[in-house]
Amino acid sequence: MIQSVNHSIPAFDIKQQYSTIEAEVSTAVLEVLASGRYIGGPLVAGFEQQFATYTGVTECIACNSGTDALFLALRAFNIGTGDEVITTPFTFIATAEVISAVGAKPVFVDIDATTFNLNVEQVAAAITPKTKAVIPVHLFGQPVDMTALMDVAEAHNLVVIEDCAQATGANWAGQKVGSIGHIGCFSFYPTKNLGGCGDGGAITTNDPEIAAKLRILKEHGQKNRYYYEEIGVNSRLDSIQAVILQIKLRYLDIWNNQRRQVAARYHQFLNQVLGLITPQELAGGMGVWNQYTIRVLGNKRDLIRSQLQERGINTMVYYPHPLHLQPVYESLGYKQGQLPVAEQACQEVLSLPMFPELLEEQQDQVIYNLKDCLA
Repeated sequence: MIQSVNHSIPAFDIKQQYSTIEAEVSTAVLEVLASGRYIGGPLVAGFEQQFATYTGVTECIACNSGTDALFLALRAFNIGTGDEVITTPFTFIATAEVISAVGAKPVFVDIDATTFNLNVEQVAAAITPKTKAVIPVHLFGQPVDMTALMDVAEAHNLVVIEDCAQATGANWAGQKVGSIGHIGCFSFYPTKNLGGCGDGGAITTNDPEIAAKLRILKEHGQKNRYYYEEIGVNSRLDSIQAVILQIKLRYLDIWNNQRRQVAARYHQFLNQVLGLITPQELAGGMGVWNQYTIRVLGNKRDLIRSQLQERGINTMVYYPHPLHLQPVYESLGYKQGQLPVAEQACQEVLSLPMFPELLEEQQDQVIYNLKDCLA
């Protein structure tokens, strides 16, 4: 193992990935600029078709962000005022934010201690007559146990909206995430496994009626030009982002496999280290490691992170505060200690450098220095 860090090691590095496809991207973007068609059209339609095929669904609707994908999904199923939607408190605010944005009430269920994902065993107990949907988040690229969740959802007639923002390409029981629930929502934010050069998102489904409604909702509620059937929004994917995503989609499986190799080396050298817990995959799932997130025990997370930073190793904390205790959700009445696994995770999680191009030498430096700090 190498102790000294000659150059700062980033938590993620999207510039390296761009450098490998720069020529392809530059040519494609210049062609779009010369065409004069910057919104919609065949380029966006082409990406939608390719992403639907990749995900294993019949319908894909591109939009301008992962947040809009979730919002539109709820709207498409007429979820709104008076309804409840079950989700996880350990995720980015967008997952719960969209529930509130449509007028519904988020109901938080605790997480599994080993996967950080929604604890499916606790979902049934949270269901009330007002519950209309559940949003599982495939957090850090690890799929939720969708077999068990779909069983619960079908028994209670709930809509399942998969939040796949961090998990493009992940599989559960041989199926891609985004093709298992009633609808899948993806983000193409630059740091995602499939990231654009700006914001972007997509919704996947096998329901043609829902797909048709989504296409109306994302275009101001118009089915035909200047004829409006309902209140919609402006949520479109730009043509430049579409062509960039088409190029990147061709490399996605290669990049995801490289992420798995990085994760495997972390497992190999950190799995038995005292003072931390490594992330675990469920049997039946194949993750894509958007993040490699350990738990640092003994209230030492912030100290270890600071020490690593001093040595030139950058890490991230996703997420330092659970959603059920955020000021914006005080009115829901959750109390400290009510969802203890999520609350403890917020105090312990630390995401190590993770990106496909991470060199073994860099990873060795991360591993050595992490062990040294813990010691």
